[in-house]
Amino acid sequence: MKIAILNDYLRRSQVSADWSNIAKTCDITVFDRAIPLVEVAATLKPFDIISTLRERMPINRALLAQLTNLKMLAITGLYNRTLDVAAATERGIVVSFTELRGSYRKATSELTWGLMLAVARHIPFEANKMRQGGWQNTAGFTLHGRTLGLLGLGRQGRYMVPVAKAFGMEVIAWSQNLTAEFAAQHGVRRVEKDELFALSDVLSVHLVLGERTRKMVGARELALMKPSAILVNTARGPIIDEDALITALRDKRIAGAGLDVFTHEPLADDSPLRSLPNVVLMPHQGHNVEEFFQVAYADVVENITAFLAGKPIRILTPERNASNVQAI
Repeated sequence: MKIAILNDYLRRSQVSADWSNIAKTCDITVFDRAIPLVEVAATLKPFDIISTLRERMPINRALLAQLTNLKMLAITGLYNRTLDVAAATERGIVVSFTELRGSYRKATSELTWGLMLAVARHIPFEANKMRQGGWQNTAGFTLHGRTLGLLGLGRQGRYMVPVAKAFGMEVIAWSQNLTAEFAAQHGVRRVEKDELFALSDVLSVHLVLGERTRKMVGARELALMKPSAILVNTARGPIIDEDALITALRDKRIAGAGLDVFTHEPLADDSPLRSLPNVVLMPHQGHNVEEFFQVAYADVVENITAFLAGKPIRILTPERNASNVQAI
């Protein structure tokens, strides 16, 4: 059988798990670059098994219909919002998932704090100036005494709260289904959406991408923010209207932004975001830590091994996928 491992930019799959037994009977191809959308069907058609890294590669019903050799999809994570699990199941394609365990669960929230501090204290700019022989070019601001606004109080949003308290920040939150009672249980004050944008010194996005949240942060919301405020997004790029954000940053309607996710990934070389001085950019590194790769690819190897033996495990059904998405 032919196995494709997609979007393994760092080629961690082969060093984070032992594929040697699988390699005895299967041909393994690692794709360490994104496949252009117009080439996806032709490129992947020869493969029997595809391993996808998180939600990097959208796989819809139309694409699945063209992948006539496909027998198994091995996703990493408990769910996949960019995969039509129902269509795969209808075609008899086994979809397997990987477990959520270990310290990597907090990797994204940890990076969020890194971006927050990097923007607030101009760390990348000053670090680069130091390499050039410079000295003290900017003045940042402290997080202590400031207000952290959480757009979403799911798992990642809740991870932010104790750290914010340790910094001495007030924490407020809003999402469409968030109640005051649930927020209070986690030491957070629920506010209305407009209040969240108006009151936050730092606004951090922690929503699931869906039709209700796509471009939820647009020109109107950005206009409500303080000129001194910063925006951090480690959730999903399309939650923010990227053009509106570029305009707000360029016109200095907000002080800065820390971004790990983008509307289109990888981010285009000519994106205006790459040249804005008040933005800190990361290449979707939220979960890219050794602990994630070790857990995820170990499970992928187990899942593929079980499938090849005719006894598939960790099967993701449409119902389970929907349930897991709602639980985050």
